[in-house]
Amino acid sequence: MTATTPRPDTSVELRAPYSPARAWAAERLFRLAARRLPVRVRLPGGEVLGRGGPDAPTMTVRRPEFFHRLGVRANIGFGEAYMAGDWTSPDPAAVLTPFAARMARLVPRPLQVLRRFVDAARPAAERNTPEGARANIHRHYNLSNDLFAAFLDESMTYSSAWFRPGDDLHAAQLRKIDGILDYAGVRAGSRVLEIGTGWGALAIRAARRGAHVTTLTISTEQRDLALAQVAEAGVADRVDVRLCDYRDATGRYDAVVSVEMIEAVGEEFWPAYFATLDRLVEPAGRVALQAITLPHDRMLATLRSHNWIHEYVFPGGMLLSVPAIEQQVSAHTGLAITARRSLGEHYARTLRCWRDRFLAADVAAIGFDETFRRLWEFYLAYSEAGFASGYLDVWQLRMARAR
Repeated sequence: MTATTPRPDTSVELRAPYSPARAWAAERLFRLAARRLPVRVRLPGGEVLGRGGPDAPTMTVRRPEFFHRLGVRANIGFGEAYMAGDWTSPDPAAVLTPFAARMARLVPRPLQVLRRFVDAARPAAERNTPEGARANIHRHYNLSNDLFAAFLDESMTYSSAWFRPGDDLHAAQLRKIDGILDYAGVRAGSRVLEIGTGWGALAIRAARRGAHVTTLTISTEQRDLALAQVAEAGVADRVDVRLCDYRDATGRYDAVVSVEMIEAVGEEFWPAYFATLDRLVEPAGRVALQAITLPHDRMLATLRSHNWIHEYVFPGGMLLSVPAIEQQVSAHTGLAITARRSLGEHYARTLRCWRDRFLAADVAAIGFDETFRRLWEFYLAYSEAGFASGYLDVWQLRMARAR
């Protein structure tokens, strides 16, 4: 397992922009937000902001470049500042959680109309056309299988786990997979289509139930490792791993499952994705999805925005809200949502496990530098804060043909 794709360009974060006017405005907005939060923010001159006591989460702004980045690049600049060491924290997720919980109110409402002048626009090159989707996936999943193995559990499952008392991460990941397979009614003899292979854990688990699985990925590195995992598990006769875009899938299946792949589809292609689910499932079959969501008003507010996650981690990514999923199902399928469960609090715990494991790993030995390490630390902490605050959620959804 080796890295076969160029590292993301992190040189931009080392070149701090210089804009005194924007830095001045950003500092005042930041001060206004920080003063109301249960945190402690230490500024370069020694001033401390926030309502937090001595044990509150602490953020240290080490250099004034922080405000220049924030003023010029907003959300993207905030993340770049962490990558560059302009601000630090012993626990960035704990600092970010109260910010995430008040996301819609951090900027005073009269100033929110200026958002379109600050937020970066989504690059046209990141549209999730078949070619664009392959390029976007390549930039994330083809970084290195070794990188993901450094922090995932032994099943190489890269989605929210489902914990019960006494579970370690691996047991919780298997419970999550079983939950999706149960929703889809997967049993011995079932013909299953999985959209989004990951590294093969769900396909292997389904095959061990006696199902016959076709699983689709557009990542070459994921396919290669999934093939090896399937063979090692002794289920190669029941699992077909295909390098195939979901739009090109054919056939009919008793169960169609997809775990945290819809986030890579993009608004433009949501109708095609849901229509594909409808086309591929047998009339008496079931569809089971696991999807990361955000509140509907935030989805609408950020639909055209390009943020730090898009810039450095998930190009082309876009989250739906539960109402948006419901609308897409109603408009583009003959299916109905028949069951659902939220695992948002479990995702916060999953991400904490991943971050602890990532920070304990020697990523330099894999070929990744300190800037990249801080990039991924921030990504995992940023995501954990989203789920811990309730700003983000993740749902398992079961669908069946509407009667």
